[in-house]
Amino acid sequence: MKRLILAIVPLLFALAALGARAELTIEITQGMDNPTAIAVVPFAWQGPGTAPEDIAWVVDSDLARSGQFSPVSRSDMLGRPSTQNDIFYRDWRAIESEYLLIGRVSAQGTQMRIEYELYDVLRQKQAHKGVEVGSVNEARMLSHRVSDAIYQKLTGIRGAFATRLLYVSVTRVPGGKDYYRLTLADSDGARPIVLLESREPVMAPGWSPDGTQISYVSFESGRPAIYRQNLSTGAREQLTNFKGLNGAPAWSPDGNTMAMVLSKDGSPDIYLMNLMTKKLTRITRHYAIDTEPTWMPDGRSLMFTSDRGGRPQIYRYDLRTGTTERVTFEGGYNARARVAQDGRNVVLVHQQNGQFHIALLDLVTNRLQVLTSTQLDESPSIAPNGSMVLYGTKHAGRGILAAVSVDGGVKFRLPSRDGDVREPAWSPYMSR
Repeated sequence: MKRLILAIVPLLFALAALGARAELTIEITQGMDNPTAIAVVPFAWQGPGTAPEDIAWVVDSDLARSGQFSPVSRSDMLGRPSTQNDIFYRDWRAIESEYLLIGRVSAQGTQMRIEYELYDVLRQKQAHKGVEVGSVNEARMLSHRVSDAIYQKLTGIRGAFATRLLYVSVTRVPGGKDYYRLTLADSDGARPIVLLESREPVMAPGWSPDGTQISYVSFESGRPAIYRQNLSTGAREQLTNFKGLNGAPAWSPDGNTMAMVLSKDGSPDIYLMNLMTKKLTRITRHYAIDTEPTWMPDGRSLMFTSDRGGRPQIYRYDLRTGTTERVTFEGGYNARARVAQDGRNVVLVHQQNGQFHIALLDLVTNRLQVLTSTQLDESPSIAPNGSMVLYGTKHAGRGILAAVSVDGGVKFRLPSRDGDVREPAWSPYMSR
């Protein structure tokens, strides 16, 4: 038995209360040494009543979560400027703030406008300014876009706050069947929407490269089947229902093909499905288990997990030549690879001293760096800017999501208010 919530994207976040049970919270556990001090002043509201969202608070939280910034507490601010003429730099030097962000928010009908300005306190000059315009209902996403702009200006790296997450939450029912929920949320876990609720397992969520569609595996038919769903229309399509294993769907970079794992012809192997014609092409043929495909950014090869060498390791299949080569050699267990957009860094699950951790493999140097010290870590998903890795782990006896920067210096947790959470999938950059 299942309950399916299909919503058109413009309405999704008006229905956020439906998914409140799946909401995540942020717990920062480790940040960078000497983070940049920045004061994000409450933005001035220019309209009737109160602002639909505290824009500055969202930006403040985003920057703090990155671990690279130390936002100034509002209680320590000596002023609340909203224009350049209101700024007294001595006030901000007194509290050792290196940067100052101010802004103004206005709304007309259903449209909102955010004007913001970043100032270098030490140099006493404007460093950046920008404008975000959009629907009032999307106030929080507009706030994340401001965060992205500030982050890029100060770090040189494109921000990824205005992205979304997919994850599976599980509510335990003693003596009965658990509830599985496929949930969509902002990158900070806010505004969760339950897209699918089922008494049967849901797993392996993933994104199309343009962020308009998702894929996942559901057992609602009594056995695993791969589905894809359009987020703007709610249209849902079952792609496979073969006997045996149907799993691990992964979209190609051009969005035209989906890699998947099927066991319909014997052992689990990697297949490619043309999403227009539904034609299947088998690309691995081995008595061992081949699973967990992931595409290289150029679309010319895939990585996958196989125990063909006796233990799970990462292999690479070249689509042009049909050749397969082993990629990982350090340790007796490496699995669930995910490749950054630069095509160089690969995050994976690595076993060390009997524990499962998230590690980063540099394909140029072949250096493998263990990023986490938690146990039973699984399902890594890398941010579209390559800076952070989201993964599933255990904390206080519950399944939670956690994140770590690719240098291991920043860590935070995203536990759920209700139930266990697992299998995160970080979206690509979303079109406006």
